[in-house]
Amino acid sequence: MSAAGLRAVAAAGREPFIRLRSIRKVYRAAGQELLAVSDVTMTVDEGEMLSLVGPSGCGKTTVLKMLAGLLPPDGGEAVIGSAARPFDPGRDVGMVFQQPLLLKWRTVLENVLLPAEIIGLPIAPARERARELLRMVGLSGYETKYPHQLSGGMQQRAAIARALVHDPKLILMDEPFAALDALTREQMNLELLRIWSASGKTIVFVTHSIPEAVFLGTQCAVLTAGPARMADVFPIEIAYPRTIDIMTTPAFGAYTRRIYKQLGVATSTG
Repeated sequence: MSAAGLRAVAAAGREPFIRLRSIRKVYRAAGQELLAVSDVTMTVDEGEMLSLVGPSGCGKTTVLKMLAGLLPPDGGEAVIGSAARPFDPGRDVGMVFQQPLLLKWRTVLENVLLPAEIIGLPIAPARERARELLRMVGLSGYETKYPHQLSGGMQQRAAIARALVHDPKLILMDEPFAALDALTREQMNLELLRIWSASGKTIVFVTHSIPEAVFLGTQCAVLTAGPARMADVFPIEIAYPRTIDIMTTPAFGAYTRRIYKQLGVATSTG
C-alpha cells in the first residue's frame, strides 16, 4: 500500500493520533534561558511511521521527550490520543535509544520483560508475549543468552522487543541505529519496517540521516538547527514494502534533495 493509502486508512473517521501546534521548549539553568524548540507543528495519524530529521543538536530529542511526557512544553499545544482513545504516557509509550541499554546481568528474555514488570502486568502472559516478540524480531532461541553474547544489531532487536512488550500505543526511537556499521544499519532499517508492518504501531523515528528518514517514513518532518523550528513536513509517497533498491529511484532522490534544501545543504558542486 502507498504511504497515502496508509494515511487515508489510519485517518478515516478519526482525528490525528498526535497533534502538535506551535510547541516550544525553554531550558532554564543558573538564571539563564536556552530556547531549544521554538515552533513545531505537525500531526501524526495512528499507525504511521514519522521520520523526524535534522542536524545534531537541533532539538529532535527534546521534541521526543515532550511526546513521551518527560518534558512539558512551555508554549503551544501537544495532544496525544483523544477522549475516545485516552493516552497515558506512563503506560502507552515504548522507548528505543541510540544504545540498547540492556541490563548485563539479565538474560535477553528478562530484559524484554522489564517494562511489564515495572508497570505490574501479569507475568505469565507477559512472558509469552516477550517470547512472541523475540520470534518477531528474529531472536528466537536467544532467550537465555546475555547481552554480551549478542551483536550490536541483535541487541537493538532485543531493545525493540522490550519497547513493544507492554503493548504501547506509541514507539519513540531516538537514533537507534546510529552506532551501527553501515551494512548492519541498512539491515536494521529493513527489519524495522518488517516489525512496524507486523505490529501496526505508531512510530516516531528520530535520525540525522536524510536517506534513512526517507527510506522509513510514511511522512517526514524536517527540523532546522537549534532552536528547533519546523522547516517542512510532507508525506513520502513511496509504496511499501520498501527495499534498498528504492534508494536509486528518482522519487527517492527528489525527497532527499527536498530535505537537503530545507537544511541549506548544497546537492551539487556546480
